[in-house]
Amino acid sequence: MLAEEFNRTFREEHRAVRDALLDLVDAFRAGDLARARQLLERIAALAGPHFRYEEESLYPALVAIFGKEYVVKLLEDHDGAIATSRTLVGLAQRPSLSQQETNDAIRLVRTMLPHVSDCDGLSIMVERLDEPKVQQVLHTREQSLAAGLDLFAWADGVRRRPVLVA
Repeated sequence: MLAEEFNRTFREEHRAVRDALLDLVDAFRAGDLARARQLLERIAALAGPHFRYEEESLYPALVAIFGKEYVVKLLEDHDGAIATSRTLVGLAQRPSLSQQETNDAIRLVRTMLPHVSDCDGLSIMVERLDEPKVQQVLHTREQSLAAGLDLFAWADGVRRRPVLVA
């Protein structure tokens, strides 16, 4: 069943982002900004294709289940994650951080974790979509992975929705 394939893949993607975010907290806490930069690159590489197929295929398919308002909230979560990621990259590029900046960085990373766990729950709703819709989502995922755009290249160059959070 395609929904089972989607659920397995979707969960693996969310685990990878979850682990990278938690490792990022540890890197900031340890003052290891080189490691933080590496993790932010990994997160951007993971999130670019993932966000893209969610926005181009998954979220539109879920409007029939959740309604437009909740899907707009999911898009706004992406806006926030993009903006937060940019801020974190800026912090990680500094030679060092004060204790307050370290605390701010950790707080910012933690603001992204709820979207990861909440979004993972969407997989049970995908089980209610018909097979052609699930197939389309999986196809869009493959196209997004093949394009290989990281979060910022996708958000700045391809994303149809402008980022709403400055």
